Amino acid sequence: MRIAVLEDNPTESLLIVTHLRNAGHEVHEFRLTGDLKRFSTRESIDLYLLDWLIPDQSGEEFLHWLRKSRMDDTPAIFTTSLDSEKDVIIGLAAGADDFMIKPVNPRILVSRIDAVMRRAKPRELNAPLALPPYLIDPSQSLISLHGEPIELTEKELDLAIFMFRNLGRLLSRGHLLEAVWGRSADIPTRTVDTHVSRVRRKLKLQPENGFRVIPTYNFGYRLERMDPAEAAASPQV
Repeated sequence: MRIAVLEDNPTESLLIVTHLRNAGHEVHEFRLTGDLKRFSTRESIDLYLLDWLIPDQSGEEFLHWLRKSRMDDTPAIFTTSLDSEKDVIIGLAAGADDFMIKPVNPRILVSRIDAVMRRAKPRELNAPLALPPYLIDPSQSLISLHGEPIELTEKELDLAIFMFRNLGRLLSRGHLLEAVWGRSADIPTRTVDTHVSRVRRKLKLQPENGFRVIPTYNFGYRLERMDPAEAAASPQV
C-alpha cells in the first residue's frame, strides 16, 4: 500500500516510516504541507498519515484542501499531541478516518491503518472479482473475458488486477510503478505506459465490453466502467 506521511519531527517520522516499510508499505515522507500538496497534485496515494501541527500549514488545513478543492476521499489518519475531545471532533469533522494521540505506538498504528483500509476497501485481496464480461481471480492468477482465459505476462496480470481493484480511481504512473514493480525498481515510467497499452489491448478494454482506460495527461490512468447506453454511443478509446 502507498502511504504519504506528513510529520515534521525527524525522530517521530523515522520511527513511523521505518515501521511502515517493515510492514511492507511503500512510504513517502514529508516535513512540510506545501511539499505534500505539490506531490498530491501529481501522484495518487492509498492513505495519508497527517501530523496535526505543521509549521507551514496544519494537517487539518491540508485535509480540508484535499476533500473540498481536490474532491479526494483517500483515507486519512491524524496523529497529534492534542488530546481533548474538541480536537478529536474537529479532526474527524475535517474528514479524517481515524485519530491517534502521540506518542504513536507503531504496532497499533499499523493495526489502525489496516482497519481503516478494510472499511475503505472491504474486499479480500485474493477474492475473485466478477465484473461482467470479466472475471478476475487473483488466487488463480487468471483473468477471463466472456469465460475465455486471457494470456498475460506476470506484470501485465499484476497491473490489470490492481487497476480492476481500483476501478474508477485515477492512479498516477508512479503509483502504478510502485504497486507492480516496487519502489526500488530502476525502470522508467514509460514502462507503465507500455504495459497499460498491452493490458488494454489484450483485455479488449473497450466500450463494447463496458470498460475503458482513460489516460490523464502528465498524471496516469483511470479504468472506468461504462453503462450500456454510454458504451453503445461512444467510439472506441
